[in-house]
Amino acid sequence: MRIAVYGWEIAGQGAGMDDNVNAFIEIFDLSGASDGPLSGKTFCAKDIYDVAGHQTGCGSPTWAATHPVATQHAPPVQDLLTAGALLKGKTRTDEIAYSLMGVNAHYGTPINTAAPDRIPGGSSSGSVSAVAAGLVDIGLGSDTGGSVRMPASFCGVYGLRTTHGMVAIDRTMPLAPSFDTVGWFTRDLSLMDQVCAAAALPDAAQGPVQLLLPVDAWALAGPETVAALGPTLARLQAAHGPATPIILAPDGLFHWFETFRICQAAEVWQAHREWVEQENPEFGPGVADRFKMAAGITSEAWSQSRAAREEIRTRMAGIVTDGAILVLPTSPGPAPLRATDTGALDDFRARALHLLCPSGLAGYPQISVPAGQVDGGPVGLGLIGAAGQDRTLVQIAAATVS
Repeated sequence: MRIAVYGWEIAGQGAGMDDNVNAFIEIFDLSGASDGPLSGKTFCAKDIYDVAGHQTGCGSPTWAATHPVATQHAPPVQDLLTAGALLKGKTRTDEIAYSLMGVNAHYGTPINTAAPDRIPGGSSSGSVSAVAAGLVDIGLGSDTGGSVRMPASFCGVYGLRTTHGMVAIDRTMPLAPSFDTVGWFTRDLSLMDQVCAAAALPDAAQGPVQLLLPVDAWALAGPETVAALGPTLARLQAAHGPATPIILAPDGLFHWFETFRICQAAEVWQAHREWVEQENPEFGPGVADRFKMAAGITSEAWSQSRAAREEIRTRMAGIVTDGAILVLPTSPGPAPLRATDTGALDDFRARALHLLCPSGLAGYPQISVPAGQVDGGPVGLGLIGAAGQDRTLVQIAAATVS
């Protein structure tokens, strides 16, 4: 079977599934435990995670050509298999996972079935596309700067970024290790909670919830987005009480974004410098610029940004105490159109990171909840909790379901 969608001709593949959204880089069936709690469920794995016997390509032909076939499963893959889920294959990612838009110059852009004229977001682009299209039940992604939360918002599904360090991420391509986390996509919250349990995340906390509304973050979203999120925010407040307005970043979220940008870039270069200098990969637009920027980060700039990050972490710890939940737009607006040029995509990415960086800088969990549409594109509402409150966020998000 072949179909054409917005200029892309996509071939259906084997293993009993038609990939009509260009989500998969490789399709195969790998069975999990026969009697696990996720038996009967299917999942896909972002192509930065090792699956024994398969190539990990990381969205880069050069990476695939210069690394051996995996011999063991990455722990997040093994967790889902042990719980009984069936792995249907490996999904596309932005090149070296160093983007948020879902556009890959080498392998194309998966289809966002919620808004086919718009991009799906990345870097977990294939995983979100597969879940949104109903090809699998669970999408295994990763989140460094927003690579689960942003695509979830763009495609109208649930996306959870886990607490940094809470889920083992061995045998996975690193991007920026002090930010890299495991994340998942689902179409319903009960399944998301089952996935969290399979990864041995702590039970949801009991007790009162205090909703906090960071007005400086809300000011970064477009007025149409704020209006679209209103009904979902109202349901949340009806369940947990009125939200308290706060200022999240007294020194400005731009300062937080710059701290994130420099710390992430320095870690990216540290992780990949040897490979880049040895193999000289031909990066696509945007990714090439970011690697060039990363190579130019000085040790002094990195040191100053690490110190600033510690101040931000202290600020976040004082605000997001147990039971306190930050509520903010996941994204400034809906996904950009597929025809948007690279420069405009980079501009949107930078604005989005102002909203996405607080969780990454603090190492906190965040869930993106489908919450409305703007100009035909989904937008999500973000909930941020304290470290270890991953399943609490899933439980609280249930109040947003109409």
